Amino acid sequence: MQLLHIDSAITGDQSVSRQLTAQTVATWVAAHPGTQVQHLDLAVNAPAHLSADALGFRTGQAAATEAQRQENAVSEALVSQFLAADVVVIGAPLYNFTIPTQLKAWIDRVAQGGRTFKYTEQGPVGLAGGKTVIVVLSRGGVYSTSEGGRAMEHQETYLQTVLGFFGITDVRFVRAEGVAMGPDAKAQGLATAESEIRAHVAEAANQPAVAKVA
Repeated sequence: MQLLHIDSAITGDQSVSRQLTAQTVATWVAAHPGTQVQHLDLAVNAPAHLSADALGFRTGQAAATEAQRQENAVSEALVSQFLAADVVVIGAPLYNFTIPTQLKAWIDRVAQGGRTFKYTEQGPVGLAGGKTVIVVLSRGGVYSTSEGGRAMEHQETYLQTVLGFFGITDVRFVRAEGVAMGPDAKAQGLATAESEIRAHVAEAANQPAVAKVA
């Protein structure tokens, strides 16, 4: 089984989402011995935001310059890595009501027509189904318990939409909320997240198929 571990927080050792993604991956590996892990740190190695040189996978145009060839290679490497994973663990802190720009840049690279989705006469169809995605959310405040809070956050809702567009139906969320609201609130938020991690490391969406191949 292949697991892709993605971090996007820019706060290093102070990051709650990094702490929890590491715990999620360790718990998953303990429950599923033999899992192979790749780590993608988008704060250290983020793809550039989309530019005219990086649009080859969207326009179908062949690379004409070295810059275009390099950008095409980055996009191909990222989408291939994503498609090869059976399980993806994504660390997504809440920055200004949405996800980090580094994570958005990664999504823009893997959202490729013909690779992760396609359009048909009946509408879009996801092509990256059959995998499990565990999204670790960290939030300074509490957004999940009120209508107003849920309307303000464009983190969980956005990722649910994008992953669903890719055809992924097994999306599991770990939420650490209130981590900037004082020690007690942070401790409660971490305890809730740790409980959710333990609940989310059961069988992967395609684990029977992986076991059969093995």
